Amino acid sequence: MDVATDPSPPYLSVRNLSFRTASQQVLLQDVSFDLPKASVLAIAGPNGAGKTTLLNLLSGMEEVTQGEVTINGASLRTMPMDVRAHKIAVVAQHAAPDHRLSVQGYVSMGQMPIWSDHAMTDHAQALQEVLEITQLDHLSAKTIAQLSGGELQRAHIARALVQRPELLFLDEPTNHLDPDAKGRMLSLICGLGITVVMVLHDLVLIPEFATHVALMKDARLMAFGPVDEVQTPQSIADAFGVIYRLLPHEGRVIPALDMRKTTERKRPS
Repeated sequence: MDVATDPSPPYLSVRNLSFRTASQQVLLQDVSFDLPKASVLAIAGPNGAGKTTLLNLLSGMEEVTQGEVTINGASLRTMPMDVRAHKIAVVAQHAAPDHRLSVQGYVSMGQMPIWSDHAMTDHAQALQEVLEITQLDHLSAKTIAQLSGGELQRAHIARALVQRPELLFLDEPTNHLDPDAKGRMLSLICGLGITVVMVLHDLVLIPEFATHVALMKDARLMAFGPVDEVQTPQSIADAFGVIYRLLPHEGRVIPALDMRKTTERKRPS
């Protein structure tokens, strides 16, 4: 396993993290890495690679039973729930809020863990600001049942942001969003100045928005490190079995995928 090192002090540290189901199916095997504070980590890999399992263990959604996760030096395993709630916010892939709630009511529920930390006026102002930056302010009186898929995804993200976390976990945050909305939402998330860990299937988004990549395959960490060191044609070919090309675009390097099998690239030109 090729694990790159980073000179910055680790904020999120993972050591020998593994996970098995009750039937002993291995969903994650011996994952270790260190992530600096205020980094944006994209977890990538083919279906069944262990991405969501890793995210759930790192965020505390799944109990750590093998290995260790520490946040700023404190063990997640022994961290009290109220302390977790002040540090961590999670946007799950299949959240199912009560459809009778108003958008404003649903988003404001993210403030419950920190309610006693701030005055009511501060909470009201923060709620309004989050509704505005997620472009939900004009929908605040609508019910959850009245939202489109993209609007609902923005509401999930807004609910996490209003919690004022220092560590944000997202499982496929761009689901149901059109291309323009994907860019705007990821720009917002990655511009918060906090540590972000997210599962992303769309490889073309990773160089634009992430600082680090954890590349997964078969429940193992194939590679970890800065995006330009990890997301290479060879590593993508090894993980996904596709050809990966870097093409210049408006002064940036944007990846493009050729969905042919890697065996085809071995043919002589």
